[in-house]
Amino acid sequence: MTISSRQGSRPSLRGQRGVGLIEILVAVLILSLGLLGMAGLQANALKSNQSSYGRSQAVMLSYYILDAMRADRAAAVGLSYNMGPTCNSGAITTADLAGNTRRDWLDSLRTGLGDANTTCGAINCDALGNCTVSITWDDSRAIGGTTGSTQTFQTRSRI
Repeated sequence: MTISSRQGSRPSLRGQRGVGLIEILVAVLILSLGLLGMAGLQANALKSNQSSYGRSQAVMLSYYILDAMRADRAAAVGLSYNMGPTCNSGAITTADLAGNTRRDWLDSLRTGLGDANTTCGAINCDALGNCTVSITWDDSRAIGGTTGSTQTFQTRSRI
């Protein structure tokens, strides 16, 4: 066998130059698109998780005020706990147990759901002990910064 016949059977190195680099660039492009997609999914999961956390806090805080009213049932059926939508605990001026509990509850709302002017609470009880607790808060961080994303949670219970 001659040297020239051996060279003819080998693939040409000139045709292969740069092919490995192009393959690597395409692989990096596909990998980066996949990672960007995963980052987007992670961001949406965090938004949903934040919204779920807010709802959990609202449930817990509504049970908190209902339990406090059960402990002071006479004042609750006497309508001492009733208040319209109130966003500022400083608006409650009474110094009795019902006033202190409502002030504490409103402060807890702002701590747990965001210290904003849209974090408000309302309590409405009747003389039979049927109570409705409403909690309103701004959920724009969870929804993605859109305006008008106020959430309202209501709990009805008999104390």
